[in-house]
Amino acid sequence: MPGTSSFHFIAIGGAAMHNLALALHQHGYHVTGSDDEINEPSRSRLAAAGLLPAEIGWFPERIRPELTGVILGMHARADNPELEAAKRWNIPVYSYPEFLYEQSKNKTRVVIGGSHGKTTITSMILHVLRECGKDFDYMVGAKLDGFDTMVKISDAPLIVLEGDEYLSSPIDRRPKFHLYHADIGLISGIAWDHINVFPTFDNYVEQFRIFANAIPASGSLIYCQEDPEVKKVADQSVTSARKIPYSIPRHSIENGVTLLDVNGQKIPLQIFGEHNLMNLEGARCVCELLGIGSTEFYNAIQSFKGAARRLELLSKNETLSVFKDFAHSPSKLLATTAAVRQQFPNRKLIACMELHTFSSLNENFLDEYKGTLELADKAIVYYNPQTIAHKKLPPISSERVQRAFDKKGLEIYTDAEQLKADLLAMDTNNSAVLLMSSGTFDGLSLETLAQTMVSHHS
Repeated sequence: MPGTSSFHFIAIGGAAMHNLALALHQHGYHVTGSDDEINEPSRSRLAAAGLLPAEIGWFPERIRPELTGVILGMHARADNPELEAAKRWNIPVYSYPEFLYEQSKNKTRVVIGGSHGKTTITSMILHVLRECGKDFDYMVGAKLDGFDTMVKISDAPLIVLEGDEYLSSPIDRRPKFHLYHADIGLISGIAWDHINVFPTFDNYVEQFRIFANAIPASGSLIYCQEDPEVKKVADQSVTSARKIPYSIPRHSIENGVTLLDVNGQKIPLQIFGEHNLMNLEGARCVCELLGIGSTEFYNAIQSFKGAARRLELLSKNETLSVFKDFAHSPSKLLATTAAVRQQFPNRKLIACMELHTFSSLNENFLDEYKGTLELADKAIVYYNPQTIAHKKLPPISSERVQRAFDKKGLEIYTDAEQLKADLLAMDTNNSAVLLMSSGTFDGLSLETLAQTMVSHHS
């Protein structure tokens, strides 16, 4: 019975962690937590549920032997005093993915893996399952319309998990998606990322080989055959699971709306871009295995608006549309700019991205960005030298960034307020503006910026 179990979260303030804490609380578990930093929206959401720690910091004396388990977040360090207390008391310590697996051992587990597209594919599947009235649990890495939390744990027979390849916890260096033990596994694309953990491309690809090989004979491996690395992993995989390839479905674009061509029928979508159409096809393959027919799927997917920060329309008028996107890795930049270019072929494309992650700010990785902004009419790169120093990386010059992207006319900014001022002063008539980052351009409100840009041209 959940009510008799109690779990303590070390680093409860994280995006994934606070969502899991809320989900367990809603399911009737007793939940406590701690952190040395809790920002919005985690702070308000935890406070509303009565789960916000009374004080910031670590309190080993609060780790008592009667705890059912401790859930350890990535943000905590390996020498965390609460973690050491849990070990002294022999309390089971779970990483986030380990705990999700423990809660879903008796369910059908669908795991969506890939360097890009996994949040969107997972979101599409969840949207369709909900529209079709199915009972399911889930974990997804973005806020979705109609879903209170990013994770749900219940007695449902099925769980759909976004399968991140990053490390499980500070004391468990296995990729998260290895720990979920997929019955149905999907790989959307492979493009080198997380170089602080996977120092070579082959070392990175190996994680996907392990994932594919572990799918049981009774299961299915769904994979994007348009991606040569994914196809190679699938073809060479030793799993006896059923292998199901997918690619871009037939479609057209009319008056800025993407239409799927299904048996002569035109099905309008609210999303666009070839990468999203591939994501949709991957989601359809998964849903088919879960008993959802194509008619049901296409009816449901028409109302899907996308996951938060994935080609999210911030503001628009007749002559200007401003989007924000989580794109930060080279493959994501390429796919996202291509999507906007195809959707708005007659508009000026202004693409602005922030170098923000460890990989993107690492001089050894920068050359992976070559050509990624080539489709933009005006390309802008922003980075904060202080962020580089904070990550204890060597400084990067504007010239080095220029050389890496190899884009004629590339503009480079290191001052967020100057970037904002110049974007507002720009002639954005008949334009599509794309703001891409896994961060916030050092605290800029992109929503306000977009609305101001649009109002200037109304």
